[in-house]
Amino acid sequence: MSRVLLTKEFRLEMAHALVGYDGPCSQIHGHSYLLEVTVEGPEAQTAGAKMGMVVDFKEVKRAVEESVVARYDHSFTIRRTEQTEELIATLCRHFTRINAVDWQPTSENLLEHFSELIASALPEGVRLHSLRLHETATSAAELLL
Repeated sequence: MSRVLLTKEFRLEMAHALVGYDGPCSQIHGHSYLLEVTVEGPEAQTAGAKMGMVVDFKEVKRAVEESVVARYDHSFTIRRTEQTEELIATLCRHFTRINAVDWQPTSENLLEHFSELIASALPEGVRLHSLRLHETATSAAELLL
């Protein structure tokens, strides 16, 4: 039996720092991320205005924008450690989009986190198939679910 996969792209600007990393990514820096979200759903509808659709792209857009883009676009994400607590507190006093997380904000870990957020926001019957996150024009990570 054939399956139809639908993919929608999202762009977000996000800064991060990799605490304790032994290279330039230990410094605060940003990326223009491209997030590709691929879903699969029930068989295409056979009647009505949505005949042939597995899921309306606007439903995928809503789920991703509400669960990921609204929180992470134009934000700063950093791992919460003993050494970053003071920095995080200071940033939170001045800015509203600070994401202090318990994991290193690498592309791989962002994908895992985003997958949890997106999967719980998708319409019933629609399953997250994969995510691909381009950190730069030439570097991407992919999560297959």
